[in-house]
Amino acid sequence: MTKRSASMARRPLAAALFVALIAPGMAFAQTAKEKALEARVAELERQVQLLLSSQQQQQTQISTTQEQVTQVQAAQAAQPAAAKPGIQQTPISAGAGPNTRFTYGGFIKLDASVTSTNDGDIADGSVGRLFYVPKTIPVGGGAAREGGANTDMGANFSRFWFATDTDLDSGDKIKSYLEFDLFGGGSTAFTGNEVATNTYALTLRQAYVTWNNWLAGQAWTNFQDTAALPDTVDFLGPTEGTVFVRQAQLRYTKGPWSVSVENPETVLTPYQGNMAQIQADKGAVPDFTVRYNPKGDWGHFSVAGLVRQLKYRNGPADIDEDKFGYGISISGKWNLGANDDIRYMLTGGEGIGRYVGLALNNDAVLDVDGNLDNIGVLAGFVGWRHAFGPKLRTNVFYSRAEYDNETALTGLGITKGAQSAHVNLIYTPLPKLDVGAELIWGKRELENGDSGELNRLQTHIKYTF
Repeated sequence: MTKRSASMARRPLAAALFVALIAPGMAFAQTAKEKALEARVAELERQVQLLLSSQQQQQTQISTTQEQVTQVQAAQAAQPAAAKPGIQQTPISAGAGPNTRFTYGGFIKLDASVTSTNDGDIADGSVGRLFYVPKTIPVGGGAAREGGANTDMGANFSRFWFATDTDLDSGDKIKSYLEFDLFGGGSTAFTGNEVATNTYALTLRQAYVTWNNWLAGQAWTNFQDTAALPDTVDFLGPTEGTVFVRQAQLRYTKGPWSVSVENPETVLTPYQGNMAQIQADKGAVPDFTVRYNPKGDWGHFSVAGLVRQLKYRNGPADIDEDKFGYGISISGKWNLGANDDIRYMLTGGEGIGRYVGLALNNDAVLDVDGNLDNIGVLAGFVGWRHAFGPKLRTNVFYSRAEYDNETALTGLGITKGAQSAHVNLIYTPLPKLDVGAELIWGKRELENGDSGELNRLQTHIKYTF
């Protein structure tokens, strides 16, 4: 009801009330009864005014509500329809404790290589065809293959990792890390083959948990300095000169110092066994390591020590032998400026063969009575990395390993040494995308003087996420 209609309704109503109430009393205008009637009229007018005011307030509220509804409907109509569902706004914490963060990453990597050897073929599908493994360089395999070459391609070195990071109420931190690739369980009748499917099995690389300074699980051995490894196109690069082991361990780190107890495993050359290998008894004593690793703007320097027990048991022959092995490794990265650095490693010792060069040689050899004789090793590499700019870089490095074999025990068909030289060029046309090529020359020599060489062009396309 509007103000105008309310006013028009009020005037006749008031007049009618006035006439009805005072007409009978015209003759008694100055009496007490007249005064009482006038008071009644005034009260009735006041009540009418209150009633009309309440009606106006209700009408105003209805009009305001209608305007608000109209505005909301207009705003909704003006919004464009969503093209796709929005990203989830609430965190996913499946089974995790409070204050836990999840991260993941990895890379997709296509490798392609052309390999030529001069003293026999590396078996198709074997690790020596997929990346540089000096132990697989053929020596004494027969007449040289003139101009022969093998091409291999694969994506099975692609990798995925998953990690958690939790802040505890006590102020401590607990982390976990899982890492996999597709290298293990290569092409077989069960997983596939290069004829059709090229299917590969998931392989565990690392799996560990850390709590403040403690680490427990499978990780790189504390005897290895992964930060000193060159920037390579090949899976590993300076293989023969590198400490390279992942295994179960318990490690404690405090500042630049770290110590660990790690899974023991002994690999032996049988008496006059040449390149044969025995995976012997583990024994009761774990491998012990200690590392000192200071860092700065100049790079880092690392020195590590290893002490371990070698163990061999042969029940039928009533043999139970053990011997201690030891090793020391010095490594690091020296920054020469914004675009250049030098990376290096030098490792020596006795009875540490499985730690060096992907077990290029064994820890020890058995004599005719089953006693252990340690095999000595001196191995290392040095490399230079140069960045031409933010998108192009190169690496040049040389690697070598020499072994001290007791040939009267091992025979003359065992590896005496191996060496390799590498040069690569890596281009990054887009963020996280690398396109690289690496030339590799490798040589393995036996104690009898025979040797074999490998020449390879290794390429990759690698996208890191």
